[in-house]
Amino acid sequence: DLSLADRRNMVFLGTTVTGGKGRALVIATGRSTELGRIATLMASVPIEPTPLQRRLEQFGHVLLLLSLGIVVVVFVLGLWRGEPVFDMFLTAVSLAVAAIPEGLPAIVTTTLALGVMRMVKRHALIRRLPAVETLGAAAVICTDKTGTLTKNEMTVTRLAVDGLVYEVTGEGYAPAGQIIGGDPQQEGLRQLLLSALLCNDASLKESEGSWKVVGDPTEGALLVAGAKAGWRKEDLERAHPLIGEIPFDSERKMMTVVRRSEETIVAYVKGAPDVLLGRCQDYLSVGGEVRPLTDVVRGTILSINRQFAQQALRVVALAQRRLDQVPSICESETIERQLIFLGLAAMKDPLRPEAKVAVDLCRSAGIATVMITGDHKETALAIAREAGFPGGPTQALSGLELDTLTDGELSARVRDISVYARVSAEHKLRIVRAWRAQGAVVAMTGDGVNDAPAVREADIGIAMGLTGTDVTKDASDMVVTDDNFASIAAAVEEGRSIYDNIRKAVHYLLSCNLSEVLVMLGSTLLGWPLPLLPIHILWINLVTDGFPALALAVDPKDPDVMKRPPRDPQARLLDRERFLAVCLQGTVMALVTLAVFGISLSLWHDEVPFARTMTFTTLVLVQLLHAFSCRHERYSLFQIGVMTNRALVGAVLLSALLQGGILLSAWGQEIFKVVPLRADEWWLMVGFGVVPFVVMEFWKAWRRMQRPVVEAR
Repeated sequence: DLSLADRRNMVFLGTTVTGGKGRALVIATGRSTELGRIATLMASVPIEPTPLQRRLEQFGHVLLLLSLGIVVVVFVLGLWRGEPVFDMFLTAVSLAVAAIPEGLPAIVTTTLALGVMRMVKRHALIRRLPAVETLGAAAVICTDKTGTLTKNEMTVTRLAVDGLVYEVTGEGYAPAGQIIGGDPQQEGLRQLLLSALLCNDASLKESEGSWKVVGDPTEGALLVAGAKAGWRKEDLERAHPLIGEIPFDSERKMMTVVRRSEETIVAYVKGAPDVLLGRCQDYLSVGGEVRPLTDVVRGTILSINRQFAQQALRVVALAQRRLDQVPSICESETIERQLIFLGLAAMKDPLRPEAKVAVDLCRSAGIATVMITGDHKETALAIAREAGFPGGPTQALSGLELDTLTDGELSARVRDISVYARVSAEHKLRIVRAWRAQGAVVAMTGDGVNDAPAVREADIGIAMGLTGTDVTKDASDMVVTDDNFASIAAAVEEGRSIYDNIRKAVHYLLSCNLSEVLVMLGSTLLGWPLPLLPIHILWINLVTDGFPALALAVDPKDPDVMKRPPRDPQARLLDRERFLAVCLQGTVMALVTLAVFGISLSLWHDEVPFARTMTFTTLVLVQLLHAFSCRHERYSLFQIGVMTNRALVGAVLLSALLQGGILLSAWGQEIFKVVPLRADEWWLMVGFGVVPFVVMEFWKAWRRMQRPVVEAR
């Protein structure tokens, strides 16, 4: 019934033996091994479409049905009125072309690709393109602790000498807790640090301007603590030559190094506090005086050790013994006894400084953060409290407690649990499924092979780039290249911005296409000639609309993007408010364009090619200006700034130049069936072309007066 990490009497396929000898009985092979079970779990997890893929598919079906309906209605009405079949067929084709936003797939793909490029700069490497947008819908981020929220670097934070506790800071040592005063150069503290460096097999190496630990992380932390006092292990080892060593083993839970110190022989010992304390008969005071280790002093040491353990600190005890002569054989029975207790060194894997900020940012964005770790429950809770997670024993579960819950019970409680400790691969998979059963979009981080099934099951699987295994990376949608939780929060921010920009592009394309449909439909119902030819509509949809829609993909993100809750994954691509805006804008653009067509035909009595050319150009101008209106639902263009999206300004100018090239060049006139226009016709088109933009600016101003506070979308 023990959790996997606590099965000390087992060895597992896929792990590495680092030392010692042993004999093992094989009890499982193939799929029955733990590694085989993980492979089976991965194979059982299907790859599902992302929320955006589902929304676009739904949107495409609706658009197709509407287009077919409009085409059929217009075609039947025309035949009923006695129009020639060929003419009505041409009209129906034109309407179908006008209704379908041909550039939408390219726009969406390009928007996602541009988002990938921005995310790479923020240490998020996207492996599946649709996952870019899915991040923006994330309601839950399940994260590992070690290396993601913490630095994955053991660091000494407390030292205890003679009942006094010192806090290890960036520069050195400062009294902590109940201590008043205390000189870092006192003899008791000096001997503690000396033993920590001399009884140590690790080393510090400088590489590319930074220091790295070579060896055991615990011993490396002790080296760094000594370095903060200005001591280097290499210098001390030259002054205290090695005589012998008793290596660490898991039965003794201690390690001893015998060195010559000036004219004396000293054994330096470190190990587990409870075991080492039993080998000691004296202790060293702060002033350097050797005193008897009474029961009262033992009780004080054990009390401090318990306090450290409750703070999720790993504690190492240090001692020494002066020997009368050089031992002929270094044996535990003869050397590791009658020791002088020096003190305790407490260390932990510190929280990344940016982790708490990222957790707070996720909370303000309505995103639940959940820690899932293989560490003990107390350690996980201590880090969770420090990082700003909702804390408390009732909001934490161990793997054993998780096993007592059914899937239904877990699903009912999952929103109240923020910390899971001592969990296995099956536990992680159950947690992800429980959240998804609640309708949440889940992001799951992982680095080990046992994380792979849950990473694949999640809506957004996130692998660690530095420590992640190839199996986990292969199962993931995104790789965090710096293993930092803050990078995940930044990726969510980018994902939300990308989804906003996709909606802007869809809004722009759909309102433009609606205006084209209404222009064609209106002229048919009024009995006018075709105002646009199919080639005109294709040109507008693919070229003059395409460039501004692409530019909307790089529109700067809303400053409040991480202050609103995650969107509902079941919500439509265009909500009711946006749909009404699309209808209003499309109608206004169509009315303006039809007005120009009617003036040209009825008032000026122009021939159809002239009227059609004016209609074509007016619709292009109207839609190019409309792109600026699509940048924000509520704010005026002049509030957000015309030049804050230089790409859009450039795209509009490019499209306008291309349209001018068609009208003024002989080849353009021949291909697109257009004619040169007079100056007064240009004034009419420009005058009517700005009307929709002005109408939208007034409409946005009215909305701001009605609701001055920007609501979460």
